[in-house]
Amino acid sequence: MIEIIRPATLSDPRVALFDFDGTLSTIRSGWTDVMIPWMVDVLLQLKTGETPEQLTTIVRDFVSRLTGRQTIYQMIQLAEEVRKRGGRPQDPLDYKRTYLQLLSQRIAGRIQFLREGGDPDHFLVPGARRLLEALTERGLRLYLASGTDHPYVLEEARLLHVAHFFGNRIFGAIDEYTRFSKAILIQQILQSECCGEQLLSFGDGYVEIENVKAAGGVAVGVATDEPECRRVDEWKRQRLIAAGADYIIPNYLAVEELLAHLRLPAPVE
Repeated sequence: MIEIIRPATLSDPRVALFDFDGTLSTIRSGWTDVMIPWMVDVLLQLKTGETPEQLTTIVRDFVSRLTGRQTIYQMIQLAEEVRKRGGRPQDPLDYKRTYLQLLSQRIAGRIQFLREGGDPDHFLVPGARRLLEALTERGLRLYLASGTDHPYVLEEARLLHVAHFFGNRIFGAIDEYTRFSKAILIQQILQSECCGEQLLSFGDGYVEIENVKAAGGVAVGVATDEPECRRVDEWKRQRLIAAGADYIIPNYLAVEELLAHLRLPAPVE
């Protein structure tokens, strides 16, 4: 199913920019079920009188708003929430390390499954491989940009057998977080590869959709209901439409139909 929010097309597409987690990979599916309860617990320890439900609403809002940016920004906001309540926050990098340890425990079995030769398509959004092939066949240069730390993105892209579609154009978060963002990468792409009207993006987070639309590109919102990825997640859908998505999809099973809507050229001979 493809929902057309506005019938945007690319007359001369050159570059396709992908988010990773939730857009291509489901290895980290359920990460919010780790991050949000942990952050709520951090805030509950301040004993402000706020209920777990009240804090969950607050945390869910800022976590979702910052999804697509580097993880450190969610940790910076957590530190700010602690400070606002009279607490003494840890360094955001320390918060990030704690969260990554908790998440690593959740996904360890998935990583091991792939390292031992398990089917990588088990942890790809359905149809993702065919889409990457189709875009490559049409001569687009593919970029991968993730808020997850760079070493993890590299390894997980290799485990999923999709790294070769991107070559050296895989970018993830770094500790010196002000030196990298999706907005910075988009500006670099616009300076060296294409103009905004030649840029296509796929993402499940607010940030990448907003950044690409600001540059004049076409944005496909991947509002997939993880981990099965067979239907649209209505909450994601609303967020992605608000960010400016031109199309909403639950997965990539209707690849040919999507390419037709975008009016992409025929494969390069």
